Amino acid sequence: MKSQDIRSKFLQFFKDKQHSIVPSAPMVLKDDPTLMFVNSGMAPFKEYFLGNAEPKNNRIADSQKCLRVSGKHNDLEEVGYDTYHHTLFEMLGNWSFGDYFKEEAIAWAWELLTDVFKIDQDILYVTVFEGDDEDGIPMDQEAYDFWKRLIPEERILMGNKKDNFWEMGDQGPCGPCSEIHVDIRSAEEKAKVSGKDLVNMDHPQVVEIWNLVFMQYNRKANGSLVSLPNKHIDTGMGFERLCMVLQGVQSNYDTDVFTPIIREIETITDKDYGKEDKIDVAIRVISDHVRAVAFSIADGQLPSNTGAGYVIRRILRRAIRYSFTFLDQKEPFIYRLVDVLSLKMGAAFPELKSQKQLIENVIKEEEASFLRTLDQGLVLLDGIVKNTSGDTVSGEKAFELYDTYGFPIDLTALILSEQGLKLDQAGFKTHLEKQKKRSRAASEMSTDDWTILIDDAVQEFIGYDALEAKVKITRYRKVTSKKDGNMYQLVFNLTPFYAEGGGQVGDKGYLEDVHGNIIYILDTKKENNVVMHFTKNLPENIDGTFTATVDAKQRYRTECNHTATHLLHQALREVLGPHVEQKGSAVHSKYLRFDFSHFSKLTVDELRDVEIFVNARIAGKLPLQEERNMPMDKAIEAGAMALFGEKYGDTVRVVRFGQSIELCGGTHVKNTGDIWFFKIVSEGAVAAGIRRIEAITNDALKDYFADVNNTYTEIKTLLNNNEPVKALQNLQEENSQLKKQVESLLKDKAKNLKGDLKSELTVVNGVQFLAKKIDLDAGGIKDLCFELGSQFDNLFLLFAAENDGKALLSCYVSKELVASKGLNAGQIVRELGKYIQGGGGGQPFFATAGGKNPDGIEEALEAAKKYLE
Repeated sequence: MKSQDIRSKFLQFFKDKQHSIVPSAPMVLKDDPTLMFVNSGMAPFKEYFLGNAEPKNNRIADSQKCLRVSGKHNDLEEVGYDTYHHTLFEMLGNWSFGDYFKEEAIAWAWELLTDVFKIDQDILYVTVFEGDDEDGIPMDQEAYDFWKRLIPEERILMGNKKDNFWEMGDQGPCGPCSEIHVDIRSAEEKAKVSGKDLVNMDHPQVVEIWNLVFMQYNRKANGSLVSLPNKHIDTGMGFERLCMVLQGVQSNYDTDVFTPIIREIETITDKDYGKEDKIDVAIRVISDHVRAVAFSIADGQLPSNTGAGYVIRRILRRAIRYSFTFLDQKEPFIYRLVDVLSLKMGAAFPELKSQKQLIENVIKEEEASFLRTLDQGLVLLDGIVKNTSGDTVSGEKAFELYDTYGFPIDLTALILSEQGLKLDQAGFKTHLEKQKKRSRAASEMSTDDWTILIDDAVQEFIGYDALEAKVKITRYRKVTSKKDGNMYQLVFNLTPFYAEGGGQVGDKGYLEDVHGNIIYILDTKKENNVVMHFTKNLPENIDGTFTATVDAKQRYRTECNHTATHLLHQALREVLGPHVEQKGSAVHSKYLRFDFSHFSKLTVDELRDVEIFVNARIAGKLPLQEERNMPMDKAIEAGAMALFGEKYGDTVRVVRFGQSIELCGGTHVKNTGDIWFFKIVSEGAVAAGIRRIEAITNDALKDYFADVNNTYTEIKTLLNNNEPVKALQNLQEENSQLKKQVESLLKDKAKNLKGDLKSELTVVNGVQFLAKKIDLDAGGIKDLCFELGSQFDNLFLLFAAENDGKALLSCYVSKELVASKGLNAGQIVRELGKYIQGGGGGQPFFATAGGKNPDGIEEALEAAKKYLE
């Protein structure tokens, strides 16, 4: 049975059981600060489990794309080495929110597996929670009794808390679960060892395929459990594992989910899958990781150096280093796999097709960049090896290579082992753990349980129509972090405060009680559909009535920028073409930022045309037209722009200004004329195929124009000329002529200096060495270094200069010395920079440092010689 048919049969089965079939939510989470990615099928439905929202249907089924590479659920290091762990995977699930419970969930799971998919009952085992004395939870006798009706008791196994009690985190809804395991070993293997002895033992052919979670408890901050008011069902079945069973193969990678990608890797790399373990691991890693990276980019998460973007970069770099090391690929190729991936999965996930070009561009650029890093790292590692006495390389040096240059530690260990050397793994881990502790300490946060004042789960947002309201606090909790100290999160019965979302910042403002006491609201955010207001202090009469007031000036400025963002989006599509799609935005009170797909830098004329387009709509005084509860399909029919990576409900808010129509939950001006004017202040690249525009409006633009006018007045005064443009042109011509004269003089000076310096070279430990202060600028020193370098081998130069009261150090190291002695010009100038109270860096063979203390030059020159002695 093909994978597409397996997915369809699952969804149809539960559709026939009165479940609503919903599409997969975006994998990248934007409204849940506790998770970076959807890591389980239940994550998109947390608000329903928590009671913060009501689902349209109490029965839901879906196929949810998930990513597990960080935090509690981390499968990354297993991927490739076994046949059933993945970074990205599909989770087939059926959900009941206060509707059916254990009996139906168990019966339907059994019916689907044995009657619909025709899996032999004799190869299935189930587990039931055995109970836990510490939590005081009894054995799940109810589930056991239901299973007894369907399967012999000898195939019902007891499971501990680790395997059979599911929790979404340290706090929140949780409950016992029943796992269904399948034994696909041969008859001979089964005769030797019973399948029940291999359940949950990480055997590659005895694997869990479905987990039925019975949500019936809530974990409090102190660790205690209380019963939920409503009981829920949360099931998750691994799609890839199910395909393995139904297609009669022994590995997820042998299913048609992966085989097209593997065949393409074989074709491109000229390597065969199934003949050599290390090649097989590399091919599995790449075929898995390209899926995770492609889906993440399609959902709006680009590789970067922080947060979720860093996780995606880490996954891709793991794939690149396996291709580099084991498949001998020194040029980008992983991006070429996106084509076959989109052909295979594009029908179920259309974002792969629509975002295909962007995905390819981003992956190709990342590959090229990291391959350059690997090349540089190999040179540095070679220098470390040559300067290592004994058979063990320092863990500190390996960590520096990993931390500073991004060179993978496992690749370091592999290269060293090939040269008969060891890596001080303990030393590396010590430095890595220190770094992790620093990182953890900076982000540590503890959250108390909610204190409920009013049992009111319904919270109304009135901020589209009002900036002030009488409110009551329905619940609050304390949050403590190293960064912010003690903060309180307040929830109101209704609120005029807009919570951060859709790129727009959260509102600020204040609460005022009946006695005139003020509590400042510092930020507003949303978590699992609950709007939370952040403050440093709790009101004294917390159960009283308060006047909640939004900072009107900040809100107005933010609204100007948000509406301008919509007009900018329209302008870019008009000026550049319909290929432009929004890839991110940030709307603040002082500026707006807009990321979009485009293949090249915008020209001066294009930027001017975009500004003209937006300002024409502002001058046109277009009124805001909004539909707050329009059915999603009707909104799309009306021409509203829906963005990939955003999660939309059945009904949406549509915001229209003239021909600009977008789905948007943010706040906007009532008329485009309120924006006053729009100005682009910067345009640049974010990633391959992604550009970024930053712009300002209204008050920020008025300040900008005032600064420009003041600068213009100062320029006229300095030039003593009422025609500054003409005066500057004359100055440029004069400057150009003077530059040519200076360059000619400097070349003559450098030529004469080069002849003098040759005689000053000394030999130190076989290296031709010179450290000297000279009277040249930075460009002249660099030219001099490379001219001497072209005439002499084994050359180590350190030249210093003083210009405008500042010190400059320039270090040149012959490439053969970089390799043979491990000398690194970048490291040397960083260390010598302390003498001149500055810093710098560069490449291993040439680097510069600048500082504010010219008096330290002599000490720096003296210290240089010590690197050779």
